[in-house]
Amino acid sequence: MDDVSDSARSRFADQNQGHRERLRERVRLGGFDPLPDYELLELQLFRTFPRGDVKPAARALLARFGSFGGVLGASVDELKTVPGIGLNAAMDLKLLHEAALRLGRESISKRPVISSWSALLGYVRVALANETREQFRVLFLDKKNQLIVDERMNQGTVDHAPVYPREVMRRALELSASALILVHNHPSGDPTPSGSDIDMTRQIIEAGRSLKIAIHDHLVVGREGVASFKALGLI
Repeated sequence: MDDVSDSARSRFADQNQGHRERLRERVRLGGFDPLPDYELLELQLFRTFPRGDVKPAARALLARFGSFGGVLGASVDELKTVPGIGLNAAMDLKLLHEAALRLGRESISKRPVISSWSALLGYVRVALANETREQFRVLFLDKKNQLIVDERMNQGTVDHAPVYPREVMRRALELSASALILVHNHPSGDPTPSGSDIDMTRQIIEAGRSLKIAIHDHLVVGREGVASFKALGLI
């Protein structure tokens, strides 16, 4: 029985190795774009697990979090709830997310933010679209509308993150910011601004007016897209 079992294990290992080589060859010849999400995840998991079948884990990740972006946006603890995903695999996946964030931040940090709007929208979607708790962030801009820093001011529950206009303005003064872009997410997925979002934005605009700190926009991020207060005529 042991000989049969060892033989079966050997054949299974050979099949897995063949699958890995074929997948890598497809990427070499055709690039990453044609691959479905689960195969992209497989390629990443190959690096964490040198041997074995990682397809079940890749599919389980997508089933649990709904999309490739949802997988990368999940926390380490959330990722570890998926069968086959331990700390090392979770950290490797979060590394991909951090790399995407830094690339996005770099694309908006070297020129006026308002002239690189599509890059900004891409960045905030990567940062917030798949967050499971509401988060309020502020992009602090200098006189040339270049990014000084993107800071998380608060994180709350699934549908509320408390915001204090005085704290936002205090931080703006500390950074010598001339303008702000407000950003928060709706974990429900729908980026439509709520009544409380509108009221809070008006309070921050009023707090900034006496300090000559402009509010260029308030972006609400959800899995379904990004809503701009300015585009909606709310600012």
